[in-house]
Amino acid sequence: MYRLLTLLLALHLSLDARLRVRDERGSVTTEHVLWAVAVIAIVGIVVAAVKAYVESQAGNIK
Repeated sequence: MYRLLTLLLALHLSLDARLRVRDERGSVTTEHVLWAVAVIAIVGIVVAAVKAYVESQAGNIK
């Protein structure tokens, strides 16, 4: 009886340890998406700034 309880306890603990391992699949993809969004936002800000500068300078042409 004690052997059976010991076996069941060992199986339970090993299964519990396996389930606690964090599954990090997809975390690299999420990181890449966040970097892509950040780069797109920075490029959009730079394009808007350059466009505003060019348009203001074009208004000064006589």
